[in-house]
Amino acid sequence: MIDAMGIFRTTLSLAACGTPDQRRDLFDVMVDSGSEYNWMPSAVLLELGVSPVRVDRFETADGRVLEREVGFALLYAAGRSTATVVVFAQDGDMVLLGAIGLEGMNLRVDLMRRELILAGPVPVAAAA
Repeated sequence: MIDAMGIFRTTLSLAACGTPDQRRDLFDVMVDSGSEYNWMPSAVLLELGVSPVRVDRFETADGRVLEREVGFALLYAAGRSTATVVVFAQDGDMVLLGAIGLEGMNLRVDLMRRELILAGPVPVAAAA
């Protein structure tokens, strides 16, 4: 769905890698292919049993540098899934599906249909 500001939003599900059947739905998640990582609420990740594995630094559009914990989780959207990197978003951080999540699920935004759709065949090197 595209909101009044022209931002594409979607619904996705989130699970810990070890417990894929214990999913949590997240609604109105912003899709931002200009952001590399997927930002998910820290509290939800912890409730699902996702553990942080490192701390990374991020630069915001206004030049601020943030440090956030990062881990790995399963994302589900538009009938697809992927194991991917997730940032433990804090209060005030945006919740978003980034380029790595989209690419992992082989999805893209179709602005005409206002939905996530398959991106098409995945490029692969030719066999020798």
